[in-house]
Amino acid sequence: MPGANADQLATFCAMCVSRCGATATVRDGRLIALGPDPDHPTGRAVCVKGKAAPQVLEHPDRLLHPLRRTTPKGSASTEWVQISWDEALDTIAEHLRTIADESGPEAVVFGSASPSTSAISDSADWITRLRRAFGSPNFTNSMELCGWGRFLASTYTFGAPVPGAFMPDLDNAGCILFWGYNPSVSRLVHATATVDAVNRGARLVVVDPRRTGLAGRADHWLQVRPGTDAALALGLIHVMIENGWYDEDFVRRWTNAPLLVRLDTGRLLRADELPGASARTGYVAWDEPDARPVAVDPATPAYASSVSRCAVSGTAEVATTNGPVTCSPVLELLRRHCENLTPEAAESVTGVSAQVLVDTARTLWESRPVAYYSWSGLEQHSNTTQMIRAVNVLYALTGCLDAVGGNVLFTPVPTNPVDGAGLLSDAQRARTIGVQGRPLGPARFEFVTGEDLCTAALDHEPYRARALVNFGANLVMAHGDSARVRDALSSLDFFVHADLFMSPTAALADIVLPVASPFETEALRVGFEVSQQAQSHVQLRRPAAPPRGEARSDLQIVFALAQRLGLGEHFWDGDIDAAWRHQLAPSGITLEALREQPRGIALDLPTRHRKYEERGFRTPTGLVEIWSMELVEHGEPALPSFTEPALGPRSRPDLVRDYPLVLTCAKSLRFCESQHRQVAELRRAAPDPQVELHPDAAQARGITTSDWVRISTPHGAVRARAKLNSSIAPGVVCAQHGWSQGCDELGLPSSDPYEQDGVNLNLVLRQTPSDPVSGSSPLRSSLCEVARL
Repeated sequence: MPGANADQLATFCAMCVSRCGATATVRDGRLIALGPDPDHPTGRAVCVKGKAAPQVLEHPDRLLHPLRRTTPKGSASTEWVQISWDEALDTIAEHLRTIADESGPEAVVFGSASPSTSAISDSADWITRLRRAFGSPNFTNSMELCGWGRFLASTYTFGAPVPGAFMPDLDNAGCILFWGYNPSVSRLVHATATVDAVNRGARLVVVDPRRTGLAGRADHWLQVRPGTDAALALGLIHVMIENGWYDEDFVRRWTNAPLLVRLDTGRLLRADELPGASARTGYVAWDEPDARPVAVDPATPAYASSVSRCAVSGTAEVATTNGPVTCSPVLELLRRHCENLTPEAAESVTGVSAQVLVDTARTLWESRPVAYYSWSGLEQHSNTTQMIRAVNVLYALTGCLDAVGGNVLFTPVPTNPVDGAGLLSDAQRARTIGVQGRPLGPARFEFVTGEDLCTAALDHEPYRARALVNFGANLVMAHGDSARVRDALSSLDFFVHADLFMSPTAALADIVLPVASPFETEALRVGFEVSQQAQSHVQLRRPAAPPRGEARSDLQIVFALAQRLGLGEHFWDGDIDAAWRHQLAPSGITLEALREQPRGIALDLPTRHRKYEERGFRTPTGLVEIWSMELVEHGEPALPSFTEPALGPRSRPDLVRDYPLVLTCAKSLRFCESQHRQVAELRRAAPDPQVELHPDAAQARGITTSDWVRISTPHGAVRARAKLNSSIAPGVVCAQHGWSQGCDELGLPSSDPYEQDGVNLNLVLRQTPSDPVSGSSPLRSSLCEVARL
């Protein structure tokens, strides 16, 4: 407990995406407690992970000095020697420059932990700036596993990251939809805001195989079979269209629902294909009163009035310059596409009862505005992109995008961008690893999947990845097929890793750099995202304690490495304060003012809704794209489609006899992914990995609570403690990834992450078969058997 000599410091916790406003209790230069700051826009509560910050800082296993490997990779044991920062930085710069000279800068891959589950958000844009200034288009941060759905896949529907940047306006929502998202674990500030919304009468819909977190308070809990979410969304779309439960004005005007599709080619009919219309731009719709095709251009002011007359159902013969063509409006094709997914048919696929599906559709319509959020529950499947598309189109039908109580792009504090987008040429972007195989996937945006990184390192396709500069990402534990990831990292000519602790990934590096915790360093945060009040808030987080040993912040490492690489001109010659001043300049907020006001400064920024009415959508048609031409052009379905999980019971009946259970996984409440299991305060209540299974499934296997069990997949077996959960389906089990660390204080030994019958779940899951667009791995929908040990 705080004593008489303790000071209270306003701060925020950076350990996960919630970025909760907090009060640090400091005594004699030590952080001794972290608690909530109710005056901060995200500060109503601090989770158990944040409260353990003092123990993380002072843990005896912290990395305190730069280290250089002295034993060859692949040796039975790894030995290190302490080196100076100068030697470390000089060695890194020398190796990177040599590799760039010999093989091009693209042979050097940069990486980081996910900003959602670590403090890397303090420096993520600056790491990107360093990579681009160096000339590499390759960045790996598990985007395909944690971010693809929220930020990038949605661009093929909305041309924008919905819900990644268009956040749910929970304060004004009439209905909240959480799909594959448990904010009680992933974003505490959303959990507290949702409780408030439910208390004032908002309806809550939760889609999750388990009844976790706020699902217990939901009006509708949809217990979907893992990997069948697209079928569920299409079933909801079917009910909404059949009953007219959609915003017709929005759908007509702001989606491509009225545009005609050629049934012979599957392409939108273009205006220049009409006779005598070669100079026209835009597309074609069917004027219902006059029963004729009309050219329409969404970019023109006349579009709104002309499209109000246009059909959104039926079929028409249209005369074109190449003869008559049969066409239908996009919405008609969507209706037909979903007509077989009746509530009863959807129930047979997803496990969600027909009545619950119909009731949910009614609630989504009658309780608008709808605000929604999704997370990695939708992002780790072999059919991830189509899942996201289906949920996106479902949301578009509600007409709640960028509306009060819907998903809103809150007005940001004006700043200068610092991610260095202009520092990398288009020619270099075209060399991103994976872009040839998946041209619409993460590589299009300079993100390299774990699967493609391993292929480049081991198989030299499309070229050899020779080096990795990695800020905290525990790649071995984050990706499926941990042994292949190990082999890929071991094959690199040079690997440097920066982190707080020695992880299984760090243990494969040539040089390891000690990173200071977010409570030991300064960091600038512009906007806290979740509401207009939060997004208007700017805060300079001050150190609550000095860094231990020689640890430096990720940001300090980035700026120092830029100097050593001869890139100082792009980094204000190493002056971080000057860089921040440049970033802040358009806001009118000074660095000095932020240092004087540690609680932060809030600007008075208005929320502007329906901004698409001013500029349309950043899609090829300028509209919300129910029918995606970009996907069609690359051989993918134009409409959101359902395919069975590639490792599911229906797609692989040959495996079901030996592996009859559907295996999914979820985060632990007490840990940030694979981090902090060595901290006794967190580990004490969760000493062992768990696998949740239904009591009936357990009884059939002679399993009781807390038994050690073996989880077997076609690729091996690992151990976990059984936890009985009557809310999970009898044919589904839910395990946890990220386990290998021991905890000396509790006498819990470490486990070899590559050991069969160990505790690393991802050792026995594979990166493939992956999603054809994004390369997302099927970590949340595969097959297994569970047996008592």
